[in-house]
Amino acid sequence: MNLWNAIVIGFKEIGAHKFRSLLTMLGIILGVASLVSMAALVKGMENGLRDALIEIGGLEKVRIEEGDIPASQQHLADQAVGITLDDLEALKSGAAGIELLSPEIRLRSIMLTRGANSYSPWLFIGTWPNALEMNKHEIAHGRMFNDVDNEEARAVCVIGTATRDALFGAPREIGREIIPVGERIFVNGQPVTIIGLFKHYESEAERKTRELENARTAESPTGPARSRGYGSRGPPGSFVYMLKNATVYMPLNTVQSRFRTVSAANPIPDRRLYVINAKIRGVERLEETLQQVRNILLHTHKGIEDFTFRTQEDWAEQITVAIRNARLSGGVIAAISLLVGGIGIMNIMLASINERIREIGIRKAVGATGASVFAQVLVESSVIAIVGGLAGLLVSRWFVNLLALVSPTGNTPILSAQAMAVAFLFSIVVGIVAGLFPAIKAARLDPIRALRYD
Repeated sequence: MNLWNAIVIGFKEIGAHKFRSLLTMLGIILGVASLVSMAALVKGMENGLRDALIEIGGLEKVRIEEGDIPASQQHLADQAVGITLDDLEALKSGAAGIELLSPEIRLRSIMLTRGANSYSPWLFIGTWPNALEMNKHEIAHGRMFNDVDNEEARAVCVIGTATRDALFGAPREIGREIIPVGERIFVNGQPVTIIGLFKHYESEAERKTRELENARTAESPTGPARSRGYGSRGPPGSFVYMLKNATVYMPLNTVQSRFRTVSAANPIPDRRLYVINAKIRGVERLEETLQQVRNILLHTHKGIEDFTFRTQEDWAEQITVAIRNARLSGGVIAAISLLVGGIGIMNIMLASINERIREIGIRKAVGATGASVFAQVLVESSVIAIVGGLAGLLVSRWFVNLLALVSPTGNTPILSAQAMAVAFLFSIVVGIVAGLFPAIKAARLDPIRALRYD
């Protein structure tokens, strides 16, 4: 019997026992669908995390910040100065591998007020104008402060949309968008003018959720639905967008002179920095440039290593590990489903052989070899697995669409051709393995006993 005839007979067996074949294939269908759907969910999560990584500066960004002093230098702890403006000047002139430098002073316990409204932003940062490029910010209205604003320590600031909403009202609540450029607010009691508003940052999943809520609001006669605040739980990476929206930027010199003096009796600006952000000229030069920066800082710190580097590669590695673990756990669960489907195929094929013992005996009596019987049973089990795998691929598309509908706040699942191919091939392998034992049993049947079987 040739392969084509064996396949045709396999399809006839499926057609002759439709309900039984459907139940047999159900395990394969669900296994393939779960494997593809899990891969789509993980791919969506990976894209969300990668987008968040890009939003905070990409792999080229390095944070230079104060670190713990090594045990061998603890006796010099009283001489450690941390990260200062002197380090910044030294790096500007001596670190050829650095494309961009942006210092930051971050202040806590800052209270913004406007009339009866008050708000404590997540990030209150004194920095240079080039922080716009360093931190991947975009101005939606107004302008970023410039070098003149910084040199003259002008009382100006640029705010994020969450800060705007807290002080002036959210568009959802008041029915229109307020552009607060030119408005005056008070920062710890000191008047400051808003000169710019950052654009609203959100992930693709958050944008989808917002549009869904807007559509529901337009259709609902009871008024607007309650919004998820920026502090609510969102998809992986959403915290980055939340921080960027709840931000206030001011010129570095303004923050130093107005909020960071040494003491009330000695109003000299404190030269210490919270962090120096550096953009490297290409990821391939990272190690070389970090060594260069380390040598310069050791010189300015008089040999005391009270600083550390935080690279985005650390986060990228964590993302890779998290994605690998998610794939592994999801793959194991889906593989178990497929194996259960394979056991179902084996059971049905054994039952089918018991029903066809006389048929097998007749075929052997007229000259069929054990190998041909073996091939016939194996092809039949493979046909069931192939049909189940194809149906599983179709069901997986429905699963992914359903997941996107019932969980709009998660990262959008993304179907992968590679995952679909792996799931389908795995279903075929399961069908072949599941058919081996029944095929061997059928091939070893004694034709005389088979003909006498009732």
